[in-house]
Amino acid sequence: MTTLDVDAVRVFLLVAELESFTKAADFLDTTQGVVSVKLKRLEERLGYRLLDRTPRSVRLSREGDAFVEPAREFVAAHDRALRGPALPPARLALGVSHNLVGTELTALLSSLHVFDPALTVEVRVDNSRRLLAELDSRNLDAAIVRRVEGRDDGCVIANEQIGWYASPNLHFEPGTPLRLASLPATCRVRMMAARALDDAGIPWLEVFVGGGVNAVAAAVSAGVAVAALARPVAPAGSVEVGPRFGLPPLPGSDVVLHSGSLGERARHALRAIAASYGSKDRATDAA
Repeated sequence: MTTLDVDAVRVFLLVAELESFTKAADFLDTTQGVVSVKLKRLEERLGYRLLDRTPRSVRLSREGDAFVEPAREFVAAHDRALRGPALPPARLALGVSHNLVGTELTALLSSLHVFDPALTVEVRVDNSRRLLAELDSRNLDAAIVRRVEGRDDGCVIANEQIGWYASPNLHFEPGTPLRLASLPATCRVRMMAARALDDAGIPWLEVFVGGGVNAVAAAVSAGVAVAALARPVAPAGSVEVGPRFGLPPLPGSDVVLHSGSLGERARHALRAIAASYGSKDRATDAA
């Protein structure tokens, strides 16, 4: 009778979610070699390949994609048997800067659901400084924000390149004011973009101010203006127009995870966040 190693199945789910052997090893506090061996043995036990590996990517095979849901059910049943029917409730109050709410947040929440589906996650979206103030007041358990001047605590979990994004149909005549869509004046990316344009001597006109990055993305998609955005939150169909319009390059921006005093399950969830953030949008490595 064929039996499955629950730890190996858990490793498979982790690699499948993070699309990286290295990130999975970091999360498990082990080596890439150990992760690779566990996956190889699981594939041998099942009799088919779960993952397609190249030097720069890790993707589910057709059989691996079909195995994901049964694997989740298998691990969940195992955990329920160990914990008993009554799992104590746990909550994570997480703050996310409004200019980081995009595909990264979707991947992050997906990872949390895989690692602890019974964890209640409360997400609060605001600007970075207000979220850090809420964290310091213990109204939040953790916050993912762009680096704030004067704060040297926290863990850098990504560095995102900021670019100039616009609809492919947007026309810009050099010498005329650049039509700009942005978040409110307190937004660090907005201040960075304005300073870069001023330093380059490029006139600009703020024609749209959005209360959140989704509103700014809508203005970009509608062809209203250009916006300084990180690639993960740039709207689908938009293009980076910096070189074509002669706009100044923008520096990268650190994404920092800050946390307070946490219980074991919340700490485990934050490890998942640190491991998964950015994994969908960056080069991954295979074993």
